[in-house]
Amino acid sequence: MVAASPISSCWSSSLQWFFHAGESHGSSQELPSSSCSGRPGIRLVQQPELVLNLSRGVLPMVTELNEPLSNEERNLLSVAYKNVVGARRSSWRVISSIEQKTSADGNEKKIEMVRAYREKIEKELEAVCQDVLSLLDNYLIKNCSETQYESKVFYLKMKGDYYRYLAEVATGEKRATVVESSEKAYSEAHEISKEHMQPTHPIRLGLALNYSVFYYEIQNAPEQACHLAKTAFDDAIAELDTLNEDSYKDSTLIMQLLRDNLTLWTSDQQDDDGGEGNN
Repeated sequence: MVAASPISSCWSSSLQWFFHAGESHGSSQELPSSSCSGRPGIRLVQQPELVLNLSRGVLPMVTELNEPLSNEERNLLSVAYKNVVGARRSSWRVISSIEQKTSADGNEKKIEMVRAYREKIEKELEAVCQDVLSLLDNYLIKNCSETQYESKVFYLKMKGDYYRYLAEVATGEKRATVVESSEKAYSEAHEISKEHMQPTHPIRLGLALNYSVFYYEIQNAPEQACHLAKTAFDDAIAELDTLNEDSYKDSTLIMQLLRDNLTLWTSDQQDDDGGEGNN
């Protein structure tokens, strides 16, 4: 048996110290940060900055080994950054809502204060996203071999996710650029997953979930979102007998999230159609 490197072991054990049970979701359901990690319900302790600092400090040592991350290291890295960026995304949504209400009130001083805080959050979110994207492009995706389909799809999905997070706060040409980059990463991952992974594989399902959210929330393309989510769900249902015990919980959880989104999105479309009919 080959022993794990001291640096690699330090990375895994140090990150695990910061996790405990818990989970939360927004409106359209995305892949939970804990899913596919092998540790159901993982959530960061209430100090995500500690994990961000840890990941920034330890990862350069890991990458210097010029070796792929293990599945555990890969999942812990994903969970760490997802929680850090998730805190910014939540804050941005709250402050954007406050900004809209403040603008309606017409209090210029308050408007300026709220705007400044929103811009601060945006800069922090962008910095985290760029850290992850740089890591993906310069190391993680680059070092995947031609046959490491699971890792390639995992990292390309991650790349699509972080460009999507940038698209949530970007405007104008900048938004168009990151939207294009997000779709390109998702599309490449989707093609690889369809060719090389079972429809019930949790990484393939998680990709379909987040890719469909991209279509619905970023591209404003509900029909494409529903088609992608329904196809992924139906394909997985048709091959439920291929599910192995290790991935059963993750796969069925993501299938439920796909179905939840389909229910929500279909209902929204029906409401919109009804509204058009009344006008």
